Amino acid sequence: MLQPIVERIRQHVFAAAKIHGDDTTVPVLSPGLGRTKTGRLWVYVRDDRPFCGTAPPAAAYFYSPDRRGEHPVRHLANFTGFLQADGYAGFEALYDRRSTGQGARANRPITEVACWAHCRRKFFDVWDGKKSPPGKEAIERIAAFYAIEAKARFAPPDERLKHRADTAPLLASFFDWAGKVVTKLSAKSELAEAFRYTLARREALSRFLTDAQLEIDNNIAENAMRAIALGRKNYLFAGSDAGGERAAALYSILHTAKLNELNPENYLRDTLDRIASGHPISRVGELMPWKAASS
Repeated sequence: MLQPIVERIRQHVFAAAKIHGDDTTVPVLSPGLGRTKTGRLWVYVRDDRPFCGTAPPAAAYFYSPDRRGEHPVRHLANFTGFLQADGYAGFEALYDRRSTGQGARANRPITEVACWAHCRRKFFDVWDGKKSPPGKEAIERIAAFYAIEAKARFAPPDERLKHRADTAPLLASFFDWAGKVVTKLSAKSELAEAFRYTLARREALSRFLTDAQLEIDNNIAENAMRAIALGRKNYLFAGSDAGGERAAALYSILHTAKLNELNPENYLRDTLDRIASGHPISRVGELMPWKAASS
């Protein structure tokens, strides 16, 4: 009954110029084995509100039985634009325009936008355990980016870029400093790995400076995963792969309702009532959460 709404949400998300992506684990019952396996729930979020965009926000979730790179390739088969995500290797074929075979996208490129929160987390994890001075300095330097970004959030595009002009020299200084520090660390240390991870993504981590629609981090997608993390504490597992797919469909509807400031339960009850009363499939657009929010 709800699948047409799910499909329309997915179409709306992938029509955006910029989306956020993330994935997380979900326990799934293995039939006949009496134990669970680890499935994945993926999310792609469209949210233009931080740069004063007028398109309604929405989140499209997908389920897969594993984390193979073929899944995001399939999810994003018709998407063109910026993808803000962490450093998951499965996205790499999508960014590489020279790739061939399953991941080839020569005519439909996806541009990588990396996540400063993810980089900061790597430095913090090392500093929290070993109290390394370079780790602390990295955290403090990144905090300076965020202090400026707080002024740019929800500002019009031109104003966002003016604020970010103050971030540009700090970013350049960070990478110059990081390039020198990493040469003095043990190559096998966790701190060196955190620096290498960040340095390798310099271009993708800098894109937000010159494009107002981009964010400094991927927190929009990570926030969309919080309900799943909470859910794992309150239910045992998805009953099957089909159950995982149904969960993804319902998460798409419920989180999109929340993004549009609706009570998800009320929206779902009203929508099911309207469908049961014979609402025609040709007018599914009238049932979308952002339509209910504006009515």
